[in-house]
Amino acid sequence: MSNITAVAVPDIGDFDEVEVIEILVKVGDKVSAEQSLITVESDKASMEIPSSSSGVVKSISIKVGDKVKQGSIVLELEAATADVIPAVAAPQASVAPQANAAPVAPEASAPAVAPAPVAIKAPASTSLPARAPSASISNPAGTTGLPHASPSVRMLARELGVDLTRVVGSAPKGRITQEDIKQFVKQALSVTVPASTSQGSGVGLDLLPWPKVDFTKFGGVEVKPLSRIKKISGANLHRNWVMIPHVTNNDEADITSLEALRVTLNKEHEKSGVKITMLAFLIKACVAALKKFPEFNASLDGDSLVLKQYFNIGFAADTPNGLVVPVIRDADKKGIIELATESSALAKKAREGKISPAEMQGGCFSISSLGGIGGTNFTPIINAPELAILGVSKSYQKPVWNGKEFLPQLTIPLSLSYDHRVIDGASAARFNAYLGSLLTDYRRIVL
Repeated sequence: MSNITAVAVPDIGDFDEVEVIEILVKVGDKVSAEQSLITVESDKASMEIPSSSSGVVKSISIKVGDKVKQGSIVLELEAATADVIPAVAAPQASVAPQANAAPVAPEASAPAVAPAPVAIKAPASTSLPARAPSASISNPAGTTGLPHASPSVRMLARELGVDLTRVVGSAPKGRITQEDIKQFVKQALSVTVPASTSQGSGVGLDLLPWPKVDFTKFGGVEVKPLSRIKKISGANLHRNWVMIPHVTNNDEADITSLEALRVTLNKEHEKSGVKITMLAFLIKACVAALKKFPEFNASLDGDSLVLKQYFNIGFAADTPNGLVVPVIRDADKKGIIELATESSALAKKAREGKISPAEMQGGCFSISSLGGIGGTNFTPIINAPELAILGVSKSYQKPVWNGKEFLPQLTIPLSLSYDHRVIDGASAARFNAYLGSLLTDYRRIVL
């Protein structure tokens, strides 16, 4: 005798709705009470929703991307009274990533090399290049069904792009631990993998082991764990730097007139509370340059170049926990005041840790501005799958000879990093020079 039982989302705390990011079972699977069915994620945490009873999955009522809340039906089980299935571990919460960028990372003790050769799967908050060839590491014979792992281990696997079905669990009952994930990555990195001829999707790295040093032998130390954002962005930056052939074109622009315009506009809008920053002008000028040089507004997809017809501009925002990259969508359709307002609001949300993954996705081109801090030039790292990023350093006054006398000129340094697989040096120089001409005479924007 059997009957159909609907399994609903239990009490999930203070969250009104959470997003389904992973479905862990399929129709026909045999599940036990307390076995994880789906993974959900809020802006603060991710958790796995367990089954309230055992049985065979007859239908699934949700899909990845759906929003659910307490009482939402997840699936229907056909429960056989004679069938008793042992329960597995209860769910546990884990902190969800809040950065971009893109941005993936292991725990602090993970191997300090980029996880490029592992089969890559993009987490919800990042866009990664195409799947790289992976090392052949198989499960032991007879291992079938859903991998036995906790939510924190599943999240680590997603961040590193590791397929859990290919990892051997060392804990009792074949449960996969974080150390198993790290050992899998180490073993995969030790296998030489042929590089992709079109996209450079990753090669095996035969490197010396990372040095083990007891720093306490030389003096006092303080061990401080990296923030979640820095662990995620660090691995992303490492991957991007290793896999993308970066070249940086350095130029500068005269922004004497533009700064005068910015000061004037701020005085006019002082009562409205809107503060117009140089970033708003840079975003508008970059959009104009992207329209003139469309190969900069593109991404590699295998042997094809995807030319985008939209203009979403990301900008690096400094937060107490590290850099994140909010994205302003359809920047070509917005004016300076709107760009200044939106960038300020997004930066504030980023500093407060309230920015959502959706607000850091879909970028075409990024701007990293150190103008408020200092510097002359630097090499910003491209935010894959974008093809270029603009670095902006602190503006400074310099004397310029006009044929009769030296006059002060407010100058801003521009550092354009570009993917040399797609963009050559001449194109980058033209892009940067054109961008500089727009900043020097902003009236060119309307042309």
